[in-house]
This record gives sequence, C-alpha cells and structure tokens, in this order.
Amino acid sequence: MRNNNIFNPFRRLHFYAAFFITPLLLTMTLSGIGFLFYPEVENNIYKKEFFGQSEIKDTQNIDEAMQDIRDNFAGYAVTKISMMDDPYNSRVTISNDEGRTRTVFLDSNNQIVASQDTKHTYASFMRNFHSSLLTESTFIRYLVELTACWAVFLIVSGIYMTFKKKLLVNRSKKGTNPLKFQKVHAILGLVIAIPLLVLVVTGIPWSVFMGSHISQFGADHPDLGRTELRYNPPQSNVDEIPWATRNLSQPASDHDDHHGSDSSDSSDSSDSSDSSDSSHHGSHTHTNLDIPGQQTLEVIMEESQNEKITRPFSIVYPSSETGVFTVSKGSNTGVTGLDVSPYEETTAYFDQYTGKLIAKINFEDYGIIGKWFTWGIPLHEGHLFGIANKLINLFVCIALLVAIAMGFASWMKRVKNRHSYLPKRINKPWSIGAVVTLLILGVLMPLFGLSVLLIFIIEGILYYSTKKKAT
Repeated sequence: MRNNNIFNPFRRLHFYAAFFITPLLLTMTLSGIGFLFYPEVENNIYKKEFFGQSEIKDTQNIDEAMQDIRDNFAGYAVTKISMMDDPYNSRVTISNDEGRTRTVFLDSNNQIVASQDTKHTYASFMRNFHSSLLTESTFIRYLVELTACWAVFLIVSGIYMTFKKKLLVNRSKKGTNPLKFQKVHAILGLVIAIPLLVLVVTGIPWSVFMGSHISQFGADHPDLGRTELRYNPPQSNVDEIPWATRNLSQPASDHDDHHGSDSSDSSDSSDSSDSSDSSHHGSHTHTNLDIPGQQTLEVIMEESQNEKITRPFSIVYPSSETGVFTVSKGSNTGVTGLDVSPYEETTAYFDQYTGKLIAKINFEDYGIIGKWFTWGIPLHEGHLFGIANKLINLFVCIALLVAIAMGFASWMKRVKNRHSYLPKRINKPWSIGAVVTLLILGVLMPLFGLSVLLIFIIEGILYYSTKKKAT
C-alpha cells in the first residue's frame, strides 16, 4: 500500500515551527516595518543635520573642510565622504581608535553644521534590531537566519495543507469555531505567499551563514557573481559601497613610483597586515590625510565627474600608502538620500597619487548573483520602485501579522473547545514526498537542513520506541 503520510508531519512541523519562531518572526516583521520608512522618519527628525546651514557663511573647498573636521574632532580620522544631491547636506564619516564612528554634516559652503553618533541613528537602530535584536551577537543572527529559513517551510507547508484540507471551499457552521480562523489564516497565507517568499530570499545578503557563502561563491565564480580584479584585498570601510563590489579586491596605487625605492619595504609590510585586518565587512580602518603625494579630494571629484559619476556618491579614503580612492554609487547604502537605481550603480578606483582611474565596475559588469541582489536588496528595503514598493511591503508585513494572530486564535479556540492541545502524531513512516521536500529545502538552506536532520533523528526515535511498545 502506498504511503501518503505527508499531511500529518507537515501539520505537526508547521505547528511547532510556528510556535518556536513566532517571537522572532514578530520582531523581524515589526522592525522591518520600522526600517521600511527610515528615510521619511530621518528626514523629519534630523532636519538640522540633513538640511540645515552653518552660521559661518564663508565658502571653503572640500579639502579645507576635511582639515576643519580634523581640527574640531581630535582623535578621529576621516574614512569616507558622501557627496549628496540637493537638498541634502554632504556627510563625512570619521572614526577613532576605539571603533566609534560619527557622521559630520557639511552645508553647501562645506561648513560644519552638526554631527551625530552613527551607531545611534534611527536607521542604524532599526537595522540592528532587525538583524540581531540589538545584541550584535552572531548567535542571534544565526537564529534570525534560521527563522527566515523556517518561514519558507511555513509557506510551502501552509499552501499544501490549505488545498489538502480544502479550506477555501469548506464553510464554517458557527462563526466562532476554529475553522473560521483557520480559513482567514490560510487565505492570507496564500495571498502573501509569493511576495513573502521574495522578501525572505532578498534578505539573504545580510544573513550570517548563507549570505557569506553566496558572496564567496560569487567571488569564486566571477561570471555568476561579480567582475574579478586581481589586486590587493580591500582595506577600507565598505558600508556604502554597492553589495556586488563590497568584498571585491581593490587595485593598488603605485606607491614606488611616487616615493622611491626606500619606502618599498614598508609598503610590502603594510600590505600583508592590512590584508588580514580588513577582510571583515564593516571594519573601521583609519585614514592618514598626510600621506605625502596624495591627491586632494577636489582632484578625485573632478576625475569622478570626468567619468560621468554624478551625485550622490561616496568617496572612501585609501587606508594605506598603496590604497586607492574608491568612488561609488550604490542602490543599497542604507543611508537616507544616498541610494540610486540599481542601473546607476558604479564603483571606480582612483590612484591616490596621480588621481587617475585604475578600474571601474558598473551594473552591467555584474554576474547574475550580483545583479539579483543589487535588485533584491532595495526591493527588500522598499525603495526599488518608489512608494508603491513601500506600500506592497507594508501590506505583506501587516497581512503576516494578521495571519499569525488568526493562526494563534484558531489554536486557542481548539484548546477552549477541549480539542487536542497539540497535533496528534500518526505512528507511520513519513512519505517520500515529505522527506524529499524537506531535503530539497535543506540543501537550499543549510541551517534549515541541520535543524531538519535533528528532527529526523527525534522522529526516528519516537517511531521505533512507539512501535516497540506496540509489539
């Protein structure tokens, strides 16, 4: 006799998964809604910083502004400059030896308007809340990723059970019985299944396990990931560089040509040390503004303009004597007013001594993985296609919250009516269909696969222990 035991294990896994991941799913959804509107929120709460003018009316160039910042913020070094489009003030990111970062705002005259702790902005708070519950713990980030993986299973199993149980055609005889809540739960699940799946998948670039492995896969397979540059490893803070080129190796400035043979040994040693220290995403390296022979920002901005790089864009300072100026436009910067269309993304590397372009990477140079996430991240954040994107994401989040509430209400109604508290276990082997579905999802999502392996072990123990008692 053919084994059709799919519904029972799916129903039980759906229940237990929902029970355990709901707390994290709620926090991710609520923080996602909060982050969805971070540009609108920050435009209102940071009006002085974003749009204000300094009391000093004299105009100075950008290099004089850098010296002004260095004089006013002792112990801090400039790491990057974000040249914003009107009406936003430009931003200068500075950091110190303790790892603290601040953003200094410059008005149209390049005068200092204000500064703020980068870590304590609204966007940073929501982003940290969404990814690690404000803990910045790798373990919590693993749990968040595992929650996202099981959310995919909830979608798959929910669709199967909806049609298997014929919830769309069954009618409740009593307006308060569990079936009514189940039906609303199922209908909402079906409506948001595809967009919710898209939101989960486009959130992968931030995940601690799958995100890093996909990024590495793209680096190992440039035709699929991103253009390969065979130079020195990254040495600068990369938060505002496009996702597709964040971990990309940078070219090096020709240090020897400008400083003679006496400095070549120190150049080599700095390369090796910087390589190991700077490979971590988001690390804070410091900039020496007094490197002899280094070009001014005015020159780099002029060269960028010659390369058709228009505002808004970011300039990341070289982190060593062999480093380069990195000029980029990104669609997923996480900075209010700095995002551009994916098609406008570009990353250009300029020699810090000559100011000449060394290499340039545009959206069309990305592989399929780079292009997918360049589109996917702004879609996930809600700014790929304007307000419509935000409203769709908001609807999906609210519908998910209601679906969770309806699922919980259905279970509570069953408990009240003295039905079984938990889904009953049928002591039969799982069907091939159920096992294959879980294996496929496990291969696609390794953390999910590891958790399913644990479930298989527990199920096997329960099955054989029950079978042994029966005999």
